[in-house]
Amino acid sequence: MADCVFCGIVAGSIPAFLVASSPAGLAFLDIRPVFKGHVLVIPRPHIVTLPDLPSDDIAEYFRFVQLLSAAVPVATGARGTFVAVNNVVSQSVPHLHTHVVPRTKGDGLKGFFWPRRKYADDEEATGIAAAIGKEYTRLSVAETGRRE
Repeated sequence: MADCVFCGIVAGSIPAFLVASSPAGLAFLDIRPVFKGHVLVIPRPHIVTLPDLPSDDIAEYFRFVQLLSAAVPVATGARGTFVAVNNVVSQSVPHLHTHVVPRTKGDGLKGFFWPRRKYADDEEATGIAAAIGKEYTRLSVAETGRRE
């Protein structure tokens, strides 16, 4: 879709701090993270909401999300992750995206009020994206025996 920011990221016409890529989609850093290392996972085709995701694509898409939810804590030093999908309400970009947010006990996140933060600079964001991507690749290779 021509005016969709996430479709632009898939096409390569809009820059993003890419974390990982798979046939199921792309993962990149949220530019307004709840915590540093907050990843957005999107399917490659323009799909607006989770109910619109073809049933044949669900397993592969959520396996990608699952691997990233394991990679984020290792790469960021977090204790776990919060994984969420908005459909329509609070969906700032009308393209299906799954949030993988690093969490640590006592991090201050309460309920659904998500204060946003910023990366100090592009170098910090690039380093965090690369660390998560490296861990995702390690997990993926360990699972499949091959790089995607």
